[in-house]
Amino acid sequence: MEKRNHYGGAIYILILLFFMWGFLTSMNDILVPHLKSAFTLKNWQAQLIQFFFFLAYFVMSVPAGILIRRIGYKYGIVTGLALMGGACLLFIPATYIQVYAIFLVALFFLASGITILQVAANPYVAVLGEPETAASRLNLAQGFNSLGHTIAPLIGAWLILQNTQEVDISTIRMPYVVIALTLFLCAGIFTFISLPEIHREEEVDRLSFRLGDYPHLMMGAVAIFFYVGAEISVGSFLVEYFRGDPSIGLDTKTAGSYVAYYWGGAMVGRFLGAISLSGNKSLPQMIAIPLVAIGVVKLFLWTNGVDPSSALGFDLMLVFNFLAFYLGRSVSNQQLALFAGINVLLLLTTMSTGGTVAIWSIIGIGLFNSIMWSNIFTLAIDKLGEYTSYGSSFLVMMIVGGALLPLLQGVVADIPAIGLKYCFVVPLLGYLYLVFYGLKGYQNET
Repeated sequence: MEKRNHYGGAIYILILLFFMWGFLTSMNDILVPHLKSAFTLKNWQAQLIQFFFFLAYFVMSVPAGILIRRIGYKYGIVTGLALMGGACLLFIPATYIQVYAIFLVALFFLASGITILQVAANPYVAVLGEPETAASRLNLAQGFNSLGHTIAPLIGAWLILQNTQEVDISTIRMPYVVIALTLFLCAGIFTFISLPEIHREEEVDRLSFRLGDYPHLMMGAVAIFFYVGAEISVGSFLVEYFRGDPSIGLDTKTAGSYVAYYWGGAMVGRFLGAISLSGNKSLPQMIAIPLVAIGVVKLFLWTNGVDPSSALGFDLMLVFNFLAFYLGRSVSNQQLALFAGINVLLLLTTMSTGGTVAIWSIIGIGLFNSIMWSNIFTLAIDKLGEYTSYGSSFLVMMIVGGALLPLLQGVVADIPAIGLKYCFVVPLLGYLYLVFYGLKGYQNET
């Protein structure tokens, strides 16, 4: 019992990391429209923000895995936090010199630090407890990751975006200075706190690890690529879509605030997933916990000037999501296929309608993204044994989908015959693959 409690404390500490990198990742959804206007960029040029940010996952995941095996999980976390803090400070000269490339370099190093945290924290959470409930713990951690995602657009829209013709790039400076100081403080805290040691895998011959022996891992890596790419593509185009589509026509600041519904939905869904996949089918818990999460979302929106009572469409999506969870129960692959299929239908609805229906159908995608990361991750590393760390690093590399799919969507959006409305065909194709992975691709055929 004492060991279990010790592990429980460690998980709560690690959850803080999930919150922090969720917050910083979602701030990109505010930077994209702001820097697009400040530097008069095309859609694909603005998406270089996501490209350089998520490129770091591909470049740094293997070095991060090597670093963590050498210095341990704890000091890997400290290193990641310190690197993130230093990267945030690069926003100071970037806002004074006003060179777009400096922002891109800063975002690359910021994501490099997050990559180190990802490689350390995801398997750490997975092994601190019973294997049967690993997906549940990851969903819980991802729920707080989504809380960071939810809060960031609201704070970012309030501090950075303005409804004026002239864009003030200096509004970026202070938020990132505060973030940098917070990250350095956290690095100091993690240096001195005590975390339980987890069993390290014995050193194995890296050359003996052959991806071809694990088809479910290879297909899972492709699934991670498309999931992250689709999620980021949708999120990063929301502001542009909400303010650019004639049938919607929201102002910049309000459009930025509405992004919180997208990431807030993912937060609610992940808390539901943590319950559903834990084996606990308590209906009161399945109702009470998401209600609290919903309350958090609406509170933040209310404080940001968005009337929560106007979000009837979001409430209907929540009911739909709850029913899907209850029907899907705890079968990870089936939930993945079901939720991905629903997102295909929601994107088709967005592209074929307009106005209020289009707003809430695309925001609803966040709710059904909720369990995808944890379900894909646990399905993909199943039965890897001594090669689990290598498999985890490989999966984290595939977060590069968040770099490539938004860039591709930006190119598609710049085609006059397609535009902002129909460019969502890019994430739609990603979700179609996830349907396949949940039905067939996940199977371990070794």
